[in-house]
Amino acid sequence: MTSGNTYRFISYNLPRHSEREMRERAREFVAHMKARRSVRHFSTEEVPLEVIDDCIRAAGLAPSGANRQPWTFCVVTDRETKRKIREAAEEEERVLYAKRISDEWREALEPLGTDPDKPALEEAPALIVLFRHAFDVREGKKRTNYYTQESVGIALGFLITALHHCGLATLTHTPSPMGFLGEILERPDNERAYVLLPVGYPASGCQVPELGKKPLDEIRILV
Repeated sequence: MTSGNTYRFISYNLPRHSEREMRERAREFVAHMKARRSVRHFSTEEVPLEVIDDCIRAAGLAPSGANRQPWTFCVVTDRETKRKIREAAEEEERVLYAKRISDEWREALEPLGTDPDKPALEEAPALIVLFRHAFDVREGKKRTNYYTQESVGIALGFLITALHHCGLATLTHTPSPMGFLGEILERPDNERAYVLLPVGYPASGCQVPELGKKPLDEIRILV
């Protein structure tokens, strides 16, 4: 940074690939991401914390509104804390399934076989709780953050991709409401839980639904 509020600008040179290389890299990446699946049954085998830390470092490189980086990644490995999180999440989920979701929503979930029981929250060796900061406090003053939903969503995409790249499975879990996460993890009032992400290896014999994805001509429009 220079004096005042202006960033110092530096040269940026993005490596250029031949058209053939770009096509190959794009195809390889699509194939790699096609193998990613949400997993609900995890092995209890521990994973290297430094790998998770590096994936969080990658997520922290995501673009954000005004470069405010409005996120905290809370890594939970303590068994008792995971148990508390599971119990609180399942309590909210039981109310959700019984009273809060519409018949249409319930029908959409039925093929996936989901229910209020969330064993992954205890089985997975690590949970990552991503918190969003609507504002921060700097030197006793409130500082508003911008485009926080979008910024944190991009960071989450980076994180899931990085974990998959390392051979780790994840599940995006958003119990509603999620206020209990801030209470259990003793986060400050300016942080709101955005997603709860179990991380680990799939359990032996793990199965996932055989899902299809929309083809390119349904999700891309050329103008």
